[in-house]
Amino acid sequence: MASQLLRLAEESGVSPGESDLAVNPFDGLPFSSRYYELLEQRRTLPIWATRFIFLEQLESSPSGVVLVSGEPGSGKSTQIPQWCAEFALARGFQKGRVTVTQPHPLAALSLALRVADEMDLALGHEVGYSIPQEDCTGPDTLLRFCWDKQLLQEVASTRGTEAWGVLVLDEAQERSVATDVLQGLLCDTRLENLPGDLRVVVVTDPDLEPKLQAFWGNPPVVRVPGELGDCPIPIYRDIVPTDRVDAVCQAVLELCQKEPPGDVLVYLPSEEEISLCCESLSREVGSLALQRPPPRVLPLHSGLGQAAQDVYEDTDSGAQKVVVTHSLADFSFSLPSIQHVIDSGLELRNVYNPQIRAESQVLRPISKCQAKARQLRARGVPPGSCLCLYPKSFLEVAPPLPQPRVCEENLSSLVLLLKRKQIAEPGDCHFLDRPAPEALMQALEDLDYLAALDDDGDLSDLGIILSEFPLPPELAKALLASCEFNCVDEMLTLAAMLTASPGYTHPPLCAEEAALRRALEHADGDHSSLIQVYEAFIQSGTDKAWCQARGLNWAALCQAQKLRGELLELMQRIELPLSQPAFGSEQNRRDLQKALVSGYFLKVAQDTDGTGNYLLLTHKHVAQLSPYCCYRNRRAPARPPQWVLYHSFSISKDNCLSIVSEIQPQMLVKLAPPYFLSNLPPSESRDLLNQLREEMADSSTRNESSSTQQFGDPCVLQ
Repeated sequence: MASQLLRLAEESGVSPGESDLAVNPFDGLPFSSRYYELLEQRRTLPIWATRFIFLEQLESSPSGVVLVSGEPGSGKSTQIPQWCAEFALARGFQKGRVTVTQPHPLAALSLALRVADEMDLALGHEVGYSIPQEDCTGPDTLLRFCWDKQLLQEVASTRGTEAWGVLVLDEAQERSVATDVLQGLLCDTRLENLPGDLRVVVVTDPDLEPKLQAFWGNPPVVRVPGELGDCPIPIYRDIVPTDRVDAVCQAVLELCQKEPPGDVLVYLPSEEEISLCCESLSREVGSLALQRPPPRVLPLHSGLGQAAQDVYEDTDSGAQKVVVTHSLADFSFSLPSIQHVIDSGLELRNVYNPQIRAESQVLRPISKCQAKARQLRARGVPPGSCLCLYPKSFLEVAPPLPQPRVCEENLSSLVLLLKRKQIAEPGDCHFLDRPAPEALMQALEDLDYLAALDDDGDLSDLGIILSEFPLPPELAKALLASCEFNCVDEMLTLAAMLTASPGYTHPPLCAEEAALRRALEHADGDHSSLIQVYEAFIQSGTDKAWCQARGLNWAALCQAQKLRGELLELMQRIELPLSQPAFGSEQNRRDLQKALVSGYFLKVAQDTDGTGNYLLLTHKHVAQLSPYCCYRNRRAPARPPQWVLYHSFSISKDNCLSIVSEIQPQMLVKLAPPYFLSNLPPSESRDLLNQLREEMADSSTRNESSSTQQFGDPCVLQ
């Protein structure tokens, strides 16, 4: 086995001078000239020196686990998967194929493109990728890149997983929930139907290496030596700028006028600031007096979908690229052409508070590990430059590593998955960092309210079905309820729209755009408006110009279209009943509200004084409607609805409720579990709901009594 492995490794690393007749061992075809060009580049990567050491460790590791530790840009993410494919090929793929996870779908897509190119193979055949709304794999795929959250969902699904020979967990230092939990399940041997000699490769930054070594019980570690050239000495600003976007634009314009220019990588905290920066730079660079084509300004964030691939395309001769991104590119997305880095030193994260069931957007300094990774992007021969828009002391209080996402996110979906894996107590799972007990308890409570758990605390039949959907549990519950209320077609559209990226790119820029957008609003609220927007988008032929005229996010709507198709296919596969479209009818209006309340009764608020100050039932917090809410756009003296159901609540965005629709409290009393209403904190709203419940119960009793008097004892009739 070892000799065969070395022979395959040598064959795939040949150069034209070594063998003019060499053939690709994966498809049996001769290597192209492109392969040899890329091979020379691969050999210059620091990780290339560890090639045979890695293959030996992968073969001989007693535990089947190998850690790979190296700095960003050293070649880990592109070379390790190829060497694992060589390992699997040497074993004849009898033990399974190779799966590589990434914390970001875009990273999985871009790596699959690059690795297929380097291996001289066709994308979608021997090398493929699986990301939300897109599966580019086939029966011959032997090396698959995928989003880690997607793989975790596959692990919990009744569909099971494909046979794995090697599983590569890349970028473990990003501390995504899915990668952390996959490590815990693998370490606890909780995954079923896997070969006994499964090989697991965990790829990480050196700063996380000691923690992972202790977690995995001191497995062999392959450390990547050396660096890609010298690292630039960071230039720090003494004062943090009050206007980050303006400071970044000024710095970029100064770099663009230098010779040689070099590509620029800019880090800003949020997608909103990325968009503002790109718009401003695109206007400014065109007016520069340059002797070369103006720079191309390119955004890079998760909301772009495949459009993000523009970052990797070659520009015209002499054209410079300015890539504006956020923490997405801290470790993923190696860009060899980058020579200059401008770092704001900040990140914007959504942090979930289980006590009030709300997210807040936290603007905070990045970790020391992230700061170093950003500075290393500008290394080379000669080194580039790194401008830090913060003083050197700014990072002294920063944590050494990124915060574990499992300690900051809503854990309801995770607990549902762990229950599916028959882990009775989610706290017993082997976490790299254990989440707070109150976060786990709140998740269990929410699942119990949604009827996803039985009396023993295990998954109910309903909970098993909920775990099949790649949706938050409350949204999956609303989708299942639509089967009962005959509004599946509309709820499929709504589920897709709520899951995709935000549909609006910005507030209306002019009166005409505002009028076009108002024409898409529905009288029943934001949820029905989303359905109306989607239907109009489809009727337009998914036209991009149509979206731009209304300030709609074309990429997000395309994403929603794909996701809707996936959800429909899933419902058909598990044989759930469907219904015909009926959007707009009075009956459908009521049915859609019932389905929504069935899943979102935990997210209801009441306007207690008629001024638009909403009291949230579950924790008595006061909130307002979002500026995007259709009820805010109606002309006075229209009164805001008294009772509303909302999709999300953020305490950092002016305490706003997002995506809101009016409901009747009688519907809430009828569809929410009685023990949920009883457990609400004391308030006038709770008293009103309990009074309604008693009145509805008395009315029902009177009706039954009247029916008995009119028709007699039904047992006598039998």
